[in-house]
Amino acid sequence: MMTTVGIIGFIVVLLLSVMLHEWGHFATARRFGMKATEFFVGFGPRLWSIRRGETEYGVKAIPAGGYVKIVGMTDLEEIDPADEPRAFYRKPARQRAVVLAAGSFMHFVLAFVLFVTIPMVFGHSKATLTVDKVPDCVWIDTTGKQTSLPTTCGPDTVPAPAWQAGLRPGDTIVSLDGKRLKTWQEFTAAVKAAGARQVTIVIRRDGRELTLRPTLIVQKRADGTGKTVQAAVLGVTSEIVVERAGPVEALGEAVDDFQTMFLGTFKALGQIPASIPALFRQTFGDEPRDPNGLVGAVGIAVVSGQVLDEGSDPLPIRIGSFLGLMAGINIFIGIFNLLPLLPLDGGHLAVLVFEESRRRLYRLLGRPDPGRVDLMKLMPAAYLFLVLLIGLSVLLVAADIVNPPKLSL
Repeated sequence: MMTTVGIIGFIVVLLLSVMLHEWGHFATARRFGMKATEFFVGFGPRLWSIRRGETEYGVKAIPAGGYVKIVGMTDLEEIDPADEPRAFYRKPARQRAVVLAAGSFMHFVLAFVLFVTIPMVFGHSKATLTVDKVPDCVWIDTTGKQTSLPTTCGPDTVPAPAWQAGLRPGDTIVSLDGKRLKTWQEFTAAVKAAGARQVTIVIRRDGRELTLRPTLIVQKRADGTGKTVQAAVLGVTSEIVVERAGPVEALGEAVDDFQTMFLGTFKALGQIPASIPALFRQTFGDEPRDPNGLVGAVGIAVVSGQVLDEGSDPLPIRIGSFLGLMAGINIFIGIFNLLPLLPLDGGHLAVLVFEESRRRLYRLLGRPDPGRVDLMKLMPAAYLFLVLLIGLSVLLVAADIVNPPKLSL
């Protein structure tokens, strides 16, 4: 059920992002006196529309984006002489730049609002030193499994050291090998580094401290990059509580999260060309899907469902994780749309910057204004980019269907 909710939620947020993107273009164009004749979500055949003033608002059949039609955006349209004063190209360069960048700006605004909302409303999960679950057995190798705890014991499991030593749900960890512990993360790090040996654990149960001496085992597990590593394991999970932040703390977290995601997006974009050969092998060969590799819209929808449906975190935490994923997607879309490539908004911005730089240079040289760039000469490059983008999108859809990405929990 939650998987379906996550997939539907992804679609809804994506459409909302599209509407906000186009509203950014529309609102700034209207603010500067430009004429916008259409505001549509989707492409293809018109499903529904309504006219308000000089603008037609509506929905089209293919929910793959949206658009705002601003008079005079390109040289490929005929303009009514009465609309000439309000044409896009007749406005000052700064106003045109604002209109072109406004779509991506709205993605950034949405992402930042989500990053502020998550810690305030949904909170973060905090693992306490209180034991939640102690299974009878643990996996010998967790690689490829979506849970760290088996539901039944079998040939690929071994008895859990914690259960054999007498640890039970509700116990509170006090110390490990004489070192008192403050956090669950500190405890798990010490266990993983201990190796296959006997350790001394002091616990608090019913107000009394007890000393237990489990013998740890070494377990194979994935490290998040597709590699298999070995780490000692005890076989317990922590009791999770939800902590919510105040407005000031949430704002600070949002700034950090936004900066991290913003810089990470540039790194991810730079890795796209090198990731394509691996994507072919993962689609048409037997190579496992890289959890940190390229993922398409179908894969993101699948992962969105997994975020809400899987894992041991409370539902508010999973909702927050889902919204964090949506925020990251909006940052990626916002930055991608500003790449200096036609027909992206960034391509039109690049043309605008070139036109203005050339115009100022000619003015300094005492030469006449060279006029606007002939976009028809740039169309072959734009078509080439579109072909490559469509090709990559088709490959990603195939990969997401044949070898879907799996959420690493």
